[in-house]
Amino acid sequence: MLVLDSAVMNVGLPHIATDLSFGPASLSWVLNGYALTFGGLLLLGGRLGDVLGRLTVFWIGLAIFTVFSLLGGLATEPWMLITARALQGVGAAIAAPSVLALITTSAPDEAARNRALALFTAVSSGGAALGMLLGGVLTDLLSWRWTLFINVPIGLAVLLTVRQYVADTPRRPGRFDFVGAASATGAAVALVWTLIKAPEHGWASAPTIVGFALAAVLLVTLFIAEARHSHPLLRLGLLRSRTRIATLVTMAGLYGGMLATFFLMVQYFEDYLGYGPLQTGFAFLPIPLSVFTMSRITPRLVARFQQAPIILVGSAGVLASFLWLTRIDADTTYWPGVFPALLVMGLSMGGSFMPITSLALKGVEPEHAGAASGLLQTMQQLGGAVGLAVIASVYASHAEPGDFLAGAHAGLTAAVVIATIALASSLSLIVRRKDYSPTALGL
Repeated sequence: MLVLDSAVMNVGLPHIATDLSFGPASLSWVLNGYALTFGGLLLLGGRLGDVLGRLTVFWIGLAIFTVFSLLGGLATEPWMLITARALQGVGAAIAAPSVLALITTSAPDEAARNRALALFTAVSSGGAALGMLLGGVLTDLLSWRWTLFINVPIGLAVLLTVRQYVADTPRRPGRFDFVGAASATGAAVALVWTLIKAPEHGWASAPTIVGFALAAVLLVTLFIAEARHSHPLLRLGLLRSRTRIATLVTMAGLYGGMLATFFLMVQYFEDYLGYGPLQTGFAFLPIPLSVFTMSRITPRLVARFQQAPIILVGSAGVLASFLWLTRIDADTTYWPGVFPALLVMGLSMGGSFMPITSLALKGVEPEHAGAASGLLQTMQQLGGAVGLAVIASVYASHAEPGDFLAGAHAGLTAAVVIATIALASSLSLIVRRKDYSPTALGL
């Protein structure tokens, strides 16, 4: 449900813009408002789970998420919806790391852990595409508001029953690093805001330069604060591993390219091909189906070949799917012009995310599982937010009145560049695949 909300409103964006009188520049903040707070506060959410107990923190985060899902569905002004989405992201950031940490610390052995991670990553990667389908169904049959209202009964059901099935973890002493959380969130907001506004102000304009400088200063502040804090939000030791850094970069690149491509393809299906929300949702169906299919196969592939080769093949598949989509033109039809690319994208994402997650969390001590999970999910969500901002900026810079394809081709080319970075990062894992010892992992 938390991941679904990263994409569930994509299909309804044209309807939201009409109902609430959004401007073109502010509409992307319906997505980015959620992604920014979700990504920016995941580190704090992971730390809270380690200290206060993961089930308790999950419950609090889900309660916040559910309340603001209701309020977002009731919004009557753009600022109300954006605020509700941002606060939804706060709740999701508090809850999500505890879910992954509970999975990684409760599995009895590596095989069971990999099976659990395969299911988790299938939901996490396929959930974004499934959100497109669910968003299309709800928007077409009811209203875009139901893409938010649907969270309320599900959230309440989980809140009322989860303690019957999941045991909490013990509390651990430690101070909270609010300076680190503020710096991380501020850096993310400054970066994405600047990327979105750059086409309007100009890439060499004073506001753009100041925005990038502010993001850099806040990032430096984050690392200084973490080096001095007795209980840091971000354990810098987790970043001493080149293997872990490579997995984080790969995750950010793949997820960022995927969400950005979804954004462009929604515009293509609805504005160019004339699809309605329901038809657009079903157009994305190959992705969740192939993701969930791969989730059943990937643990066996990892057991036989290890993580790195699977990640490399998956990254190459994602790049190939983006390259395919750059070929769309005025004569392109869904079949055979788009469907094969979406199928390959789903298979590749489904095969990549589980081994990335497994390798990124390999060797982490149980008491730091929340922080490590928060770091991984932070890179995933910020990768999505930054990727969306970059592609939206490139699209806006090249789009011409009445010519969607000019902007789409530029945006999809930018997605290819992002996927190429992810592929290069995954290739570095092959070079170092023989050194997955705790020392090599920065532990």
